[in-house]
Amino acid sequence: MLEKIGHLKVEIFKIKNRAGFAAVCFDHLTEGKTPQEAYGRMVKAIRRGSRKQAG
Repeated sequence: MLEKIGHLKVEIFKIKNRAGFAAVCFDHLTEGKTPQEAYGRMVKAIRRGSRKQAG
């Protein structure tokens, strides 16, 4: 399943042998119990990453 954050593509997939989903985007990996939770955490990770690069 592909989502987008701005122009960045976010790939969300079911993790084998574990409960939950993962999201991968722009050298970030997040996990969540649902695809929506994984996506929400990815938004926060991308925001944190862009602040570190700017500062």
